[in-house]
Amino acid sequence: MLEELLFQLEMSAPQIVLGLVNGAFYALLSLGLAVIFGMLNVINFAHGAQFMMGAFVAWMLLNWAGIPYWGALILSPLIVGVFGVILERTMISRLYKLDHLYGLLLTFGLALIIEGLFRNQFGSSGLPYAPPAALTGAPLDLGFMMLPKYRVWVVVAAFAVCIATWLVIEKTRLGAYLRAATENAPLVQAFGVNVPRMVTLTYAAGVGLAALAGVLAAPIYSVNPGMGSNFIITVFAVVVIGGMGSILGSVITGFGLGLVEGLTRVIYPEASATVIFVIMAIVLLARPAGLFGRA
Repeated sequence: MLEELLFQLEMSAPQIVLGLVNGAFYALLSLGLAVIFGMLNVINFAHGAQFMMGAFVAWMLLNWAGIPYWGALILSPLIVGVFGVILERTMISRLYKLDHLYGLLLTFGLALIIEGLFRNQFGSSGLPYAPPAALTGAPLDLGFMMLPKYRVWVVVAAFAVCIATWLVIEKTRLGAYLRAATENAPLVQAFGVNVPRMVTLTYAAGVGLAALAGVLAAPIYSVNPGMGSNFIITVFAVVVIGGMGSILGSVITGFGLGLVEGLTRVIYPEASATVIFVIMAIVLLARPAGLFGRA
């Protein structure tokens, strides 16, 4: 009996690890979406393109400037965040008083433009990006499976960033200002807080989270213009399930649904591509605001 259980664990562990890694990216990306929607009330469909930009900026920093992975992990989110500031100031800020549909259409168009520009410049085939030497080599031996070091790093880093973001928003004065500004921006501005600047930096932070996820994903998935579009639909489903604008909901749901997806690949592989959307439909029927959202 024990030998059979260990055999089943050995056979299913790779898919579960893959699900956990995907869950780390779901959590990071949905976290960025939740921050942007919670503060700006904008559905940022360009998030997948900004995730892709993070990976490409890391690749360019390495191949054009000789800056390795650890430097790109800091510089890439900053560079893409500056791009987000430009977008917010020139385009997105004009839509705050309009219906959500306008922001969705604008960011969807921006995603198509960004993806098209990168495809025109780099082509559709993937570009290799090697993980840092410290995270390569012999995988960790857990007895019933071998766990690649880089995938362990991705899960740990994503979890740490998610928890840090949640703590900043929920437990600090800055987070209190952000939450207050979503409820009553004129009142917060009356206390001397520069709300427009705070909104711009919040969008840049959300975009930076997407770029950070892109850097983490670059050594696992090939760096290509379509890598963001492969994630973004699933990530929107994760956000809907967790609750639009819910930081904690995005983190828990992202990791949880990644594991569910991985387990489904073991139990019933044919349903692995649709299980998250089935769960989304059930949640919308039972609780339209999401598991952690407010009505």
